[in-house]
Amino acid sequence: MAATRVAIAAFDQIRPFHLSVPCAVFGEAAGAVPLFDVRVCAVEPGELRSQIGFTIGTRYGLRELERAAIVVVPSWRDAREPAPEPLLAALRRAHRRGALIVGLCLGAYVLAEAGLLDGRRATTHWRWTELFTRRFPQVRVEPSVLYVDEGDVLTSAGTAAGIDCCLHVVRKQFGAEVTNRIARTLVVPPHRQGSQAQYIEQPVLATASDNPLTKTLGWAARHLDTPHSLDSLATKALMSRRSFTRHFRQHTGTTVGQWLLVQRLALAQRLLETTAQPIEWIAERAGFGSTLSMRQHFGATFNTTPSLYRREFRGG
Repeated sequence: MAATRVAIAAFDQIRPFHLSVPCAVFGEAAGAVPLFDVRVCAVEPGELRSQIGFTIGTRYGLRELERAAIVVVPSWRDAREPAPEPLLAALRRAHRRGALIVGLCLGAYVLAEAGLLDGRRATTHWRWTELFTRRFPQVRVEPSVLYVDEGDVLTSAGTAAGIDCCLHVVRKQFGAEVTNRIARTLVVPPHRQGSQAQYIEQPVLATASDNPLTKTLGWAARHLDTPHSLDSLATKALMSRRSFTRHFRQHTGTTVGQWLLVQRLALAQRLLETTAQPIEWIAERAGFGSTLSMRQHFGATFNTTPSLYRREFRGG
């Protein structure tokens, strides 16, 4: 299988971290064969300098955007500065021919300026959402999420949320199992939990500390076919209900019920991808209680059914 070509737009005064995020996620092989052919493309002619002074050399330019299956604008140097027209035109052409367009952080400004977000939902760095709303009233801004997936166009919140967005792109193409391997290699959770609209995959706890809370959560994640509740987990951790609730919220940023749902969905994803077990068995193993319950949660979270998910991702 040929590697999927990814074009990442680099510009003068880019922040190194913003450029490194898509390079790290899409550049990770997750096995013996690279999944992506990553090419950093200069937006402007001449020498590109990062925000902290070192130079960026690449032999690729904007023409590479016309050949890529995925085009990433990893940010933009100033929310108030218009993007150059050659970049906007290249993005429009790439979008018209069917490329997936991703705007990370202030890259959402560039996508909006290109007209790719008109009438759609989007997000960007929380510090710049108010200005974004004023500049692009035709875009529906969702300021509280890590990223927004509109099918052929994705945008992410600031800085590290770009990792979540890029991992989501990997999952869309290769499934949760591959995404999990890449996330573990990068030592990040496949999804950071919180009050977000997206729930991708979270089999790995976000911290390596070994304490009663993390031990209990690890145990619960290994026994999802067992009914769990706030009280039963607090008892398992030898903590009061109030203390467990406080520490749980600090550790995960969510509720026990939502955390359990994410874990169950993640396990169901992996079992659908990696086994031929009947969906009824998977629903029981993941702790949904019934196939109907799992189907309802899959529909609400992934906008698909377990059967269609398996058909799309198993062996992909």
